[in-house]
Amino acid sequence: MSADTSATGMASESLVGDAFRQFANDVPLMMWRSDTEGRAVHHNESWLRFTGRSAEDEAGHGWRRNIHPDDAPAFLALVAEAFTLRESFTAEFRLRRHDGAYRWLLDTARPIEHDGHFAGYLGTCFDITDRKNAEAHAEAALVEKETLLAEVYHRVRNNLQVMVSLIGLYGRAAPPACRGSFEALGQRVRAIALVQQHLHEAPHIASIDLRDYLHRLASGLGQLRRAGRIGVTIDGTGTTLVEPRTANALGMIVAEVVAECLDTTADSVACAITIRIDAAAGAPVRLSIASRNGAGGSAAGAVPNLGPRLIAAYAAQAEIAVRGPVGPDEPLELQLPEVLTRIVPD
Repeated sequence: MSADTSATGMASESLVGDAFRQFANDVPLMMWRSDTEGRAVHHNESWLRFTGRSAEDEAGHGWRRNIHPDDAPAFLALVAEAFTLRESFTAEFRLRRHDGAYRWLLDTARPIEHDGHFAGYLGTCFDITDRKNAEAHAEAALVEKETLLAEVYHRVRNNLQVMVSLIGLYGRAAPPACRGSFEALGQRVRAIALVQQHLHEAPHIASIDLRDYLHRLASGLGQLRRAGRIGVTIDGTGTTLVEPRTANALGMIVAEVVAECLDTTADSVACAITIRIDAAAGAPVRLSIASRNGAGGSAAGAVPNLGPRLIAAYAAQAEIAVRGPVGPDEPLELQLPEVLTRIVPD
């Protein structure tokens, strides 16, 4: 080490005078001070009580011996880079406490100057172990919840496939006048199964991206029945995350709108459905669903018009406010319960 470097280090250390030491020791949090070479020249009383070591033990690079081995490489690399650039830094790492337990610390530091010259770093540390543990428990609970939901949806989907087969058997054995109703029922159960499939395939079952979910579902519904003659588009601004109950109800409502559009038109007639999402920050999430039929006659066969009643039932299950019929001039208006939604940026 050159004489100039040594003199600089001694000057930096001398700046930690009695006034600073008294202030640092009175502060109820862990504080440290380094010289221009990154060597510790002071740890306050809170730090020493935490580690159970003396100021001499912690001086220089001695304090680094208490860093958790798994955290040391990344933490020390971050600190070295900050020192080189003389920039502030914030880092999380584990430090061994006086009882041998490792605790998570949030270390925040900034470079300091004396008479216009770089004089080292001053930093503070907070014990954030409780926060880290809470985050870990929350993540584990989310994984467990998603695993359970995936199993539930898998079982539901299998049961729905059985129902579709049974409806088909009864429909083929039914009198001709009743077959249209059996066919409509079978199509609706297939749509329900498709809703469950897309819920199951969501990246995060416990918190579902509504726009992505409706896009995938609409594409599937468009191919499920009368392929090429039904188009569903998603419009609007914003994206919202919803829980499975809300996503399931919305999927069922969209499937019912599609079914109603197809049931009330001839097979040669095209149907167009537009879903608009209004998810502005700070406002309730709203959706509007408009349906438009091309020219053509009515669908053959007598199929009960249960759409409005089913939509109202699905909405009530998820506490979704619903208003209006489904048509080009007066679309169906839906408002999601605020406590179950979370807005995210586009």
